[in-house]
Amino acid sequence: MRRLAFCAAVSIASFSLFPSHCAARLDSDTAVSNEAGPTVSTTQPATSPTPAVAPVVAVATPPAGKGGQVMPARFGMAVKVSPLGLGIEAATPLTYHTNLRVGANAFSYSHGFNESGVNYNANLNLRSVESHLDWFPFAGAFHLSPGALFNYGNQVTGNASVGGGQAFTLGSTKYVSGSTSPISGTGKIGFNKIAPSFLLGWGNLLPRSPKHFTVPFEFGAVFEGMPKATLSLAGSACSSSGANCQNIGNDSSFQNNVIAQQNKLNNDMSFLKAYPVISLGFGYKF
Repeated sequence: MRRLAFCAAVSIASFSLFPSHCAARLDSDTAVSNEAGPTVSTTQPATSPTPAVAPVVAVATPPAGKGGQVMPARFGMAVKVSPLGLGIEAATPLTYHTNLRVGANAFSYSHGFNESGVNYNANLNLRSVESHLDWFPFAGAFHLSPGALFNYGNQVTGNASVGGGQAFTLGSTKYVSGSTSPISGTGKIGFNKIAPSFLLGWGNLLPRSPKHFTVPFEFGAVFEGMPKATLSLAGSACSSSGANCQNIGNDSSFQNNVIAQQNKLNNDMSFLKAYPVISLGFGYKF
């Protein structure tokens, strides 16, 4: 190549001096170049066109809780059975580990029995509303649930009677019901209107998983306090021999025995201060 450049320069200056020599050199260099192989171009290849970038589409995701945890569904319901009656309840999440749950219960039952010669026809009515904070420490089915029970109709009411000429006992005293005006009356057992509760169990109305159905089970207690029994009687009572019959409204000793009977009923129900609760339900997450 340097020879070609030299010949070209000389030819420009004086072509007539070396025409045949340069031509011969040119032919010789061309042959050598052809024998050596094709000339490699040092030109950079053309840059490939940049591929088109697809537009980014925003995808809506469920709201996330603390630490990026996906929040559960917003609503779940269940039906259940417990010593509080037949119930229905609903829950909504507060955090990834907690739910707020509310429910209502109802049940009615009638039963007759005899206590110390006095016939009672009792009616049990359970009407309550409950609220719980369900805490799932492991974000699974196990939960602890402090709460409260609101009694708006939990009570036992009944009628009391003693047939004429029948013996009965109040307190520690024995009587005979008057034949002309037999003993009769009413009784009632009431509970506190608001009572704290604590439950623990398995099952979540809002499972932190794709499943929708759940079978919650719980046990614990409602701390009702001491039940309050009241007994009101009227009529005439006689001594154990059937003599000295008189109106019990005017007999202070008889009324004292009525109070003693009330206290006995309250003592017999003292175990209800912590009312046991075991429940089983069937729930669905929406």
